[in-house]
Amino acid sequence: MKRDPDIRALAATLAAVTDENVMLDFLIDLCTPAELRALSDRWRIVPLLKAGKPYRDIYEKTGVSVTTVGRVARTIELGEGGYNTVLAKRMEQQ
Repeated sequence: MKRDPDIRALAATLAAVTDENVMLDFLIDLCTPAELRALSDRWRIVPLLKAGKPYRDIYEKTGVSVTTVGRVARTIELGEGGYNTVLAKRMEQQ
C-alpha cells in the first residue's frame, strides 16, 4: 500500500493541511458519513487501548464493537506504527 502513488498523494495532501477547519471540510467532502464515523471510532479507541483498557470496557464506554476494538488493537501491534506516532504527537500538543 505504501507504494501506491494514489495513496501516497492522498497522504501528502492530508499532511499539507494545517488548519483544523479546512481539514474537517475536506474530510466531510471526501468521506461518506459512515466512513467518517468508522474513522473517528477507530481513532477514539486508540488512547483507550494504549492505556490498557479491556476490550469489553472500551465497548461499554464507546459503543464501538469488540470486533473493531480487536482490529485496531491488532493494527497497533502489527501495523506500520502510525497510530502510535500520531497519538504521541497529539499528546505532545495537549
